[in-house]
Amino acid sequence: MKPRDEPAPAATQIPAARRSAYPRRTGNAVQPLVDGEPAFRRICEAVESARHRVWITVAFLEREVSMPDGRGTFFDVLDRAATRGLDVRALFWREPRFDEFEPDSSHFPGNDAERRWLADRRSGLRARWDQLPDGFCQHQKSWLIDPGEATEVAFVGGINLDAASISAPSHPPRSEPHVHDLYIELRGPAATDVHHNFVQRWNEASERGEVSGVWPDADAAGDLEFPAFPSRAVGEVSVQITRTVMPRRYADESATPGGKPFPVADGETSVLEQYHAAIRAARGSLYFENQAIGSPGIVDAIAGALERGIEVVYLAPGNAHPAFVEARRNPKSALFFDALAALGNYANFTLAAIARSLGEGRYDEIYVHAKILLIDDAWLTIGSTNIAERSFHSDTELNASVWHPPTVRALRERLLAEHLARDTSSLGDRAAMRLYREVATANRDRRTRREPLEGLAYALDPRHYGA
Repeated sequence: MKPRDEPAPAATQIPAARRSAYPRRTGNAVQPLVDGEPAFRRICEAVESARHRVWITVAFLEREVSMPDGRGTFFDVLDRAATRGLDVRALFWREPRFDEFEPDSSHFPGNDAERRWLADRRSGLRARWDQLPDGFCQHQKSWLIDPGEATEVAFVGGINLDAASISAPSHPPRSEPHVHDLYIELRGPAATDVHHNFVQRWNEASERGEVSGVWPDADAAGDLEFPAFPSRAVGEVSVQITRTVMPRRYADESATPGGKPFPVADGETSVLEQYHAAIRAARGSLYFENQAIGSPGIVDAIAGALERGIEVVYLAPGNAHPAFVEARRNPKSALFFDALAALGNYANFTLAAIARSLGEGRYDEIYVHAKILLIDDAWLTIGSTNIAERSFHSDTELNASVWHPPTVRALRERLLAEHLARDTSSLGDRAAMRLYREVATANRDRRTRREPLEGLAYALDPRHYGA
């Protein structure tokens, strides 16, 4: 099919999620943060400027990971804030069978050794641990600075607290593996919903009744009050916070300020709803960056967009996630992989990865851990949610969707400058996606000849991805 040319739609043509605990809110200011080094530099600056509170949801964590610019570890940053008298709280994921489910990663389950370590350092941190059944993950990664105060700022995204993720933009050569990922900085009324989410999860954290499920003790790590009113408007950006919440994990239906009581005991799948609604509304382009391409419904939605002539680029890890590789070996997954392969029949579809040329026919793969979608230079979502069934239905996730063309276009131009080594500021979104395909396809051919790449992006074959 020959893609058509037409103007991009207005941002208002992309609907908000309807079955969500949180409404779409106006009056916000946002700033996307690309890659771990600048993202955590900005987050640490916000922590160092905090006046009242620092609250964090944590999934994966290397205890000794160093924050940028010699700030020490994650715990050093938090304990300095606590020493200044701030209320510092972290909600950690606990998974007793973690080594079985995630053998190549780390988390902070609050075991006896870790609690002794916290005691030895006299940590001023307050913590609770939260678990999910059957190996599912408390996957949210949010930071709240001074929630409910005039100095409030929130960060929503997917960057893990590990050395590989503290990566510089453009990913210059280094001994540590590279990870590409994003956060978004958020001020204004939508930050109130990040606040509400934290309180809901903190107050009903699964391990709160266990001695080992709180730090330093139940009295110090007591319950919190929900926000009573939305934060003041500070900008012009419209934002909605969306989530995945497994049924029967939380029960308090208290409404976010300005919202309606939400039956959270039934679960929430507003991230999935938002993805489908946004893809259906697309008129020009879809630009995905995601660690996974594992949802049959989203693959079908992409096929529908391709049929309408939408330009689609999907950036994924060149070295596919092990779960994806394993699924390829399962005959029950054949229909899904047939549908994925069929995307390659469309001239307007590009599956790509990124790598840095090292010379002499060698390439350093850059692991795409991002979870973003940009549509029509008008709308975006950034968060923790993988395009996978477990992320859409079972893992606990948090995304921020943004209706603001200047922000979306600026992020598109920035990402493509990094991945393509090209300035696309003079191009519309559809032309930029076609350029992405051109450069990535040429780079795929360069790799077969063991030549240096132009930029980082190279095309993948959907028929063989993960094989």
